[in-house]
This record gives sequence, structure tokens and C-alpha cells, in this order.
Amino acid sequence: MTPETPIDRAHAEMESSDAARLRFFERLGDAELFLLLTEEARDENLSPELFDLADGRFVLAFDREDRLAAFVGRPAPYAALSGRVLAAMLAGQGVGLGLNLEVAPSATMIPAEALAWLAETLGNRPDEVEARIFELTPPRGLPEALLSALDAKLVTAAGLAQGAYLAGVVYDDGARGHLLGFVDTVAGAEPALAKAAAEALTFSGVEAGAMDVGFFAATDPMAAALARVGLRFELPQPATPASAPSAPGMDSDRPPRLK
Repeated sequence: MTPETPIDRAHAEMESSDAARLRFFERLGDAELFLLLTEEARDENLSPELFDLADGRFVLAFDREDRLAAFVGRPAPYAALSGRVLAAMLAGQGVGLGLNLEVAPSATMIPAEALAWLAETLGNRPDEVEARIFELTPPRGLPEALLSALDAKLVTAAGLAQGAYLAGVVYDDGARGHLLGFVDTVAGAEPALAKAAAEALTFSGVEAGAMDVGFFAATDPMAAALARVGLRFELPQPATPASAPSAPGMDSDRPPRLK
């Protein structure tokens, strides 16, 4: 029996509520998956094993290498890629996903329509606006679902910033809301962090518009103000500096090509 994975836990809870179902798809998008291939990957070209079933065509992927090996029972070529990239790759192809079939409690068939929805949802990018902050306050009234979603999502942003704070905010035009402020962000990581925050909001089931995102240097007085009143989220700091993924299928802006 392999150790329980985040996808196993999310799958076990997904029928309990709509929010739990959203969390399952969020875990699926964030997970590293191992896609069964017909032959070894060549550059950015992948040739997934396709299965024709009564409900349509499906590819097979697993959230652990040993689960893929247990299913196949022999050496087999595969590609490691994120769930979000796999969803984008399959969107519009009429192909669904068989996940962890026969080897895990999270075994499930995800139809092509659900993968297309996931790809569209993950492909949404937050709007950029400019606003002048008048006052920061302690965060109030945010649902636990959003706080848990942020905590889980920011773990996947390891090394992209020194930390983040969630605070209430009042803008100079009188508008009020909440602000997630990242401190000392790695150059060029701002869009990825803004997108991660937006996904946490979406998959928590909280209505859009409940939270803005900002970026501040540690020397900025605003960073000190956030530290005084905000709720801190830790971003894990890797042993080596964070960099863009280079393996086929790990870069969401350069997805692999189907053969």
C-alpha cells in the first residue's frame, strides 16, 4: 500500500460538498502526474497511450511513479507533467483522463468535458489595476475555506517570494477589501503568484473580487505595515533558487505537443 497522497485525500472528500469537489480539481491541477506513453518522449512531442472505452477515449496518468508501474506491471515509457499542463494539452481533443486506475483509492475517470473546464479555469489570468492604499487593517470575515486554500496553494510557490501577508485594505477612493501582499518576490514571478492567489480564490468557492494582490520590497514601508497587521503565510524556501521548469510538460506556457 503506497502512502496517501493529496489527491487521495481530496478524492475521499469530494462528494461531501461542492467546495470539496473544487478542492479535488485544484489538487489535480497542482499535482505532478505520470502520463503513460506508447514510446519515449522526444523533445516536446508526447505520444500518450489512448484507450477507447464506452464513455469515450481516455489517457492514463498516476500521481506516483510506483502506481504507474503497479498498473502496467512492466517497464513502460511515461512523461512527468503537471495536472494543469495535461488538462491544457487534452482540452478540445475529446479525450478524458483515467486517474490512478486500479492502484489507489482515488481511482476515477474524468471526462473530457471536466478536463476542458479545468483547463479554462486554470487559464484565466487576473486583471491588473492600479490603486492607492490608504489604510491596512487586520483581516476580518474571510471564510476558513479561503485561508486553507491560500495556505495549500502558496506551498506550491516555494522560493518565489520571502513571504506573504493577508490584510484588510482601504483604498483612497473609500473602497474596501482584502490584500494579499507578497514581500521580496523573485524577479518575473509576479504573474505566477497573482495567478496562484486567484486560483486559491476560485477553488475555495469564494466569490471573485474578495481579494487583491500586491508586491512589495522588504524595505518598502508597506511591507512593515503588512507585517504589523496582516496574517502571515510562509512560502517554503528551497535549497536552490527557484527557476522555471525545463522538463517536457512542466512549463504551462510551453505545453508538450501530442503526436
